[in-house]
Amino acid sequence: MTTPYSILDLAPIPAGHDAAEALRRSVDLAQKAESWGYSRYWLAEHHNMPGIASSATAVLIGHIAAATSRIRVGSGGIMLPNHAPLVVAEQFGTLATLHGDRIDLGLGRAPGTDGVTAHALRRGRMSDNDFPNDVVEVIGYLNPAQPGQQVSAIPGAGTQVPVWILGSSLFGAQLAAHLGLPYAFASHFAPDALEEALETYRRSFRPGITDAPRFMLAANVFAADDQNEAERLRTSQLQAFINLRSGRPGPLPAALASTSEIATLGAPQVLANTNSALRIAAVGTPDTVRSELKALIDRLQPDEVILSSAIHDHTARLRSVEIAAEVMQSL
Repeated sequence: MTTPYSILDLAPIPAGHDAAEALRRSVDLAQKAESWGYSRYWLAEHHNMPGIASSATAVLIGHIAAATSRIRVGSGGIMLPNHAPLVVAEQFGTLATLHGDRIDLGLGRAPGTDGVTAHALRRGRMSDNDFPNDVVEVIGYLNPAQPGQQVSAIPGAGTQVPVWILGSSLFGAQLAAHLGLPYAFASHFAPDALEEALETYRRSFRPGITDAPRFMLAANVFAADDQNEAERLRTSQLQAFINLRSGRPGPLPAALASTSEIATLGAPQVLANTNSALRIAAVGTPDTVRSELKALIDRLQPDEVILSSAIHDHTARLRSVEIAAEVMQSL
């Protein structure tokens, strides 16, 4: 049985283009992903990022859902510290009312931005203790309204939009296990706690909204018909990650002319740290990507895989996503 496979999209703004072009590309990618058998198309909330056009995540989810017909569309994720739980429930309840049972709500506890921008979002400071309570509150608004309930999400009540917990640490794993929720780990950029978090989630899981643990693994994929070309396409992500970690976020850079130029991107330790953070990846020809994804799936036994491909050239990105679909169908 084929492991379900999905797409994580940040609607990257490529250098030399604008947000409008980024959003057009996301619609095109989602439509093609639907035809290639992808299960979900998730969009991630970030703010004040010159290279990311998915800040108004719920709005973009509605746009993508309207342009597709079968693929599930959702958030990977909504950063709950930025929002009142009632507003999130109303937004996703509205999406589910418009598009039926195709909407997912992935929730994260990071702000998805810097401190100054978090202040501009006007939510105020939250502690780790607030996130679990807010998750429960969101779920409550999406459940059928109870007699005497003073506040309801309209639309929202009774839609029971599926909720996922997103995380990159033991905190999210423990919360998802405690609430009986599916869990997606951000292994595509923060994999250090992956094995421990997964073991904690599976060991501690208590049936709740779902009867059994459901784990989604995030991985980077850069696929092409030529190995060197796939590795060259990946240099856009390497540049963007180094720029972000160096305090210089910007549009998604064009790929380097040659992989030999990678050594010029930073000091050896910077490159080593970048490669370590982005190591959950499959890069290369269809055969190479098949081998690397199979090794990840065999080792971690995910219930689903969500793939991220930060590629500057849209045609190359489409080909990479198509190859990944063919690979996943063959496993």
